[in-house]
Parts: sequence; C-alpha cells; structure tokens
Amino acid sequence: MESDFQQPAGRPPIDWKLVTNLPVGNFAIAIEKLEWYALRWKAEVFHKVMKSGCRAEEARLETAERLTKFLVLIAMVSWRIFFLTMSARAKPEAAPETVLTPTEIATLDAIDGARAKPRILRKTLATYLLQIAMLGG
Repeated sequence: MESDFQQPAGRPPIDWKLVTNLPVGNFAIAIEKLEWYALRWKAEVFHKVMKSGCRAEEARLETAERLTKFLVLIAMVSWRIFFLTMSARAKPEAAPETVLTPTEIATLDAIDGARAKPRILRKTLATYLLQIAMLGG
C-alpha cells in the first residue's frame, strides 16, 4: 500500500507493529484488527471524561455500596458527555436537537441567559458542548 507520508530527513523510519493474539491470515483481516485497535482511543476519551470531567478519582466513599452507586451514576453521565463529544466532533454545525433533549437545551439556554454576556450565539451542537464543558470548569 502506497503512502503520501514523507519520512523526516535525517531520521530512521518508524516500524510500527501491533501485537495480537488473534489470527491474522490476510491483509483484510490485518486491517480489521487495526480498525479495532483504533477504537481504543474512544475508550480512552470515555475514561478521561469519567476521571477528569466527573472527578471519579476524588470520590472518598467508604462503602462498596456507595461506590457502586457513584460509579453507575458517573458512568451514565460520562456516556452522555462522551456521546455528545463524539457527535459534535463528527458534525459540529448540527442542530443541538440531534443529541440533546428539549429540556436539556432549555436548561442550557436559561443558564446562558442569566449570564451578563451570553455565550450561546449560534445554536449548534458544538456550542452546546462548550456550554456543558464550561459548567464543569
């Protein structure tokens, strides 16, 4: 397969290898395994939302029951934020209604309307994602 990538001058080429315990009998199967591996980044983003956005590691819960309930809650919140993030990356100019409920949109509009200088000037998915990110700091 021919590539348009140019190797930097004066540096040896990088020889990437993906190690797997799955059978790879031909080129198409190898590409499939690479596509699977590429999805790993999305799992990393989801966990970043849990750790940074929801501050999962700061929880100091003293019982397994409380920790379980907390993890269930932040997993749901993290999934919604992750889905919104991936959707806004794919189609930043999309209408917010493609992902957010009318209640969520109205709530964000009300929060923004209470500011001295409103930030939601364009009703796009990317703008609402930014509003949610700003709520988290």
